[in-house]
Amino acid sequence: MPLRIIFFGTAELACASLEALARVPEFQVVALVTQPDKRRGRKMEVQPSAVKKLALRLAIPILQPKRARDEGFLAELRALGPDLMVVVAYGQILPQTLLDIPGYGCLNVHTSLLPKYRGAAPIQWAILNGDAETGVTIMKMDAGLDTGPTLNQRNTQIVPSDTSQILHDRLARIGAELLIETIPNYVAGKIAPVSQPHEVSYARKIEKNDGNIDWNEPAEKIERMIRAFTPWPSAFTFLESAGTRRMLKIWEAEIVWESGPPGVVLRAHGSDFAVTCGVKALLIKKLQPEGGKRMNAREFLAGHPIQAGQVFTR
Repeated sequence: MPLRIIFFGTAELACASLEALARVPEFQVVALVTQPDKRRGRKMEVQPSAVKKLALRLAIPILQPKRARDEGFLAELRALGPDLMVVVAYGQILPQTLLDIPGYGCLNVHTSLLPKYRGAAPIQWAILNGDAETGVTIMKMDAGLDTGPTLNQRNTQIVPSDTSQILHDRLARIGAELLIETIPNYVAGKIAPVSQPHEVSYARKIEKNDGNIDWNEPAEKIERMIRAFTPWPSAFTFLESAGTRRMLKIWEAEIVWESGPPGVVLRAHGSDFAVTCGVKALLIKKLQPEGGKRMNAREFLAGHPIQAGQVFTR
């Protein structure tokens, strides 16, 4: 008989793992558990999560409890008789009473090399901190925050062109592959869970204002920030002109060996748009004016006259 699996996931990261599980004949995904539909987008219309849309296409039954610890929901899970649960970016802390329901426990796909970067935003912090590599960990869950023993890991290099979106998509694929590889060996008792070391680091949740650029920082740090905060919350700054304060989102920049007072526009003509930082400077390649579309530097400067000497502020 196929292994009966209940899948918990909400964010787009979870889609690759759910789709991979659904393709394996030896697995039967008996239900998707995802967060209740939320209002999203500019029109704030109620929309399902990315994983729910996928589950509908795959004809997988869907459960959307408000609280994962509600006794009525726990009773529904027990009635489904799962052998295993899998969690990928679900969005709630799961109680031990829930984790104990399946005979093989609950596995989590976490996008860092645990115990490094426990918490909500491991992908962004790996880029922000200038790490050379990151990866995916398959972990057997306990009631703590990413504290359970690890079963398998796979690493990947972080390259200079990686944004959080690019790295997210790569880690989603790696996580799905590693999950499919790990489950049969784990269920067969061929993998011994390994307790995590005591030396840990945490990746706190990213807030909107984290994207506000401090031009006193070195160019290397700001460039990493731009990549780490693509697509959200974006790296942004402000420009005051003719008594108006406008926000600009910076989507791509290149480090150049120039200096000057932080935040000052060095050049702004053609496609040459350079701004000084605490150390070195940034050549702005792609940006977006407030209320406008994303464009390259040449397109932006053609419609938004900026002079050398103007200052970007927070």
